[in-house]
Amino acid sequence: VQLVESGGGSVQPGESLTLSCIASGFDFSKYAMTWVRQVEVKGPEWVATISTGGDYTDYAASVKGRFTISRDNAKNTVYLNMNNLRPEDTALYYCARGTTVQRTDYWGQGTRVTVSS
Repeated sequence: VQLVESGGGSVQPGESLTLSCIASGFDFSKYAMTWVRQVEVKGPEWVATISTGGDYTDYAASVKGRFTISRDNAKNTVYLNMNNLRPEDTALYYCARGTTVQRTDYWGQGTRVTVSS
């Protein structure tokens, strides 16, 4: 199993970024996928989850209405579109196989997002 994130960067508050995660080594279409973020001094924070077919999504309250999770099973890719970014969104973002932080079994290496003026 391999998960490779990309798309992170440094942006100003209010700007947008889209993260991508390409999966390989398993049947991507049979697994829910999740984005998790982590700040160094804190534990991992669940961000969003998408069901196998993409018809069900769920978001942390802190990102609801600003972030959108989506997937393309033909491309084995899950996305996180982040709008109206805030400094508190600064973190290392990971995609993970599974539904919650406790119920994920594989994580990528992470992509860093920095929001600063």
